[in-house]
Amino acid sequence: MAITQAMCTSFKKALLDGEMDFSSDTSQAFKIALFTSSATLSAATTAYATTNEVSGTGYTAGGNTLTVVAPTSSGTTALLDFSDTTWSSSTITARGALIYKSGGTNPAVAVLDFGGDKTSTAGDFTIQFPTADASNAIIRIA
Repeated sequence: MAITQAMCTSFKKALLDGEMDFSSDTSQAFKIALFTSSATLSAATTAYATTNEVSGTGYTAGGNTLTVVAPTSSGTTALLDFSDTTWSSSTITARGALIYKSGGTNPAVAVLDFGGDKTSTAGDFTIQFPTADASNAIIRIA
């Protein structure tokens, strides 16, 4: 079992099919769920599922709703970002995360690999997204 950071292949196809809209369709909510080191997540992940999702104080299954920072471009790269998200006063251990579109089949967007277990004990567990630029944004299409 492993978590491998990747933009999900099914997400790339969904973009081409017009099934993902990060700017004008406010009915679409994007979420981030946390997973243990027992999870298997990769580019082949197609949807959110609760298998090996973390549990603990301050965490609710399904994770947090993300705030989308409007898509933009820089040079020949299109990019988008999310605002940082926090599970306050939580006691959890996570190895990675899945960004997904909430609703319907809960289609996967991207897998995040933390590189090791990250833990909070009666404190904040925060995911800080990288700088929203052509080299670092969490979602980039070059």
